[in-house]
Amino acid sequence: MGSETSLPKWASTPCIMGIDEAGRGPVLGPMVYGCLYCARSYQKTLATLNFADSKTLKEEKREELFENLKADESIGWSVDVIDPRELSAKMLKKNKVNLNEISHDSAIGLINRVLNMGILLTEVYLDTVGDADKYRIKLSERFPSIKFVVAKKADSLYPVVSGASIVAKVTRDRALREWVLEETSENMHGSFGSGYPGDPETKAWLAHHKHSVFGFPTLVRFSWGTCTSYYKDMVEVLWESDKVDEDVGYGSSGKQLKLSNVGFGKAAKRKIEEIESSGKGRCKFFHSRKLEQLTHF
Repeated sequence: MGSETSLPKWASTPCIMGIDEAGRGPVLGPMVYGCLYCARSYQKTLATLNFADSKTLKEEKREELFENLKADESIGWSVDVIDPRELSAKMLKKNKVNLNEISHDSAIGLINRVLNMGILLTEVYLDTVGDADKYRIKLSERFPSIKFVVAKKADSLYPVVSGASIVAKVTRDRALREWVLEETSENMHGSFGSGYPGDPETKAWLAHHKHSVFGFPTLVRFSWGTCTSYYKDMVEVLWESDKVDEDVGYGSSGKQLKLSNVGFGKAAKRKIEEIESSGKGRCKFFHSRKLEQLTHF
């Protein structure tokens, strides 16, 4: 947010927000949380803009609606793109963070972001993640001044959530289309299909791109059960940071594996070390009305 940019007049009137996600189930690529917000007085107009659950729309229609909402000065939007490395790092670390918690944190982050911009949020509508009542109570305790409506299929019930669904889905689709594989092995390609576990093209891509030491490229959510069947052919790696554990618990017979000059190259090693040491990996894209920072969109 740029402090030199003034908020629209409607931002100081009671506003509503919808939140939805895209890419919760795929084994490839980021999970994206998106939100759409506007003045409560704009609700009736919002209902005429033909927003719908993004899963029911063809890609061309989603793109058209996304461009329309970007051009509408009565609407603001924002997204949080959660890198697959972060998803796997959180779900596999010692104190595990499950996908529902990651989802809740992303939604809370979007609410905080919009509030910090100065938008007067009074109502927020969300598709449920986990138990709807528990989720609503959790959000209400965090933001007592906001009314929360948490419901199954909220993206098909409330136009403001339908709009958020389109924001999230188009952002994820574009992220996948523009994804540049960082790994340096030969014969790597980006024809991975939909990214969903049941897609034959995705399964073939996983089989072709697995590595006996490094596992999978960073596009893959390696914590997903889909990847488990590939692990039997992989080398067991002892990280240098595990040296103490080796001395204490495994005796002196364990061998230390060096990761240089192997597999996908130095870039992969750096990325693994980065996740192991700090849990980094969040890639955030942000947009709000008159505050465009997504120039590649």
